[in-house]
Amino acid sequence: MKDFSNAAFAPDTISVMKQALDSAVSTLPHPVNSAHVKSIAESILRTTREGERDPTMLKTMALLELQISERD
Repeated sequence: MKDFSNAAFAPDTISVMKQALDSAVSTLPHPVNSAHVKSIAESILRTTREGERDPTMLKTMALLELQISERD
């Protein structure tokens, strides 16, 4: 995972991040690829660190990034 050692989030923000992660992962086809989960988690961490707190937006951004990275 990329370096998020200096990231700190309040408990309510962590709850939002977990909700976004669970929701995004639930849309992936089975079997779920661990690399995809890692990519989604990194995106959510990065986007949250930049100030986003809406779980739907966090999910959407993470899935869009995953889709773009798969095309590369």
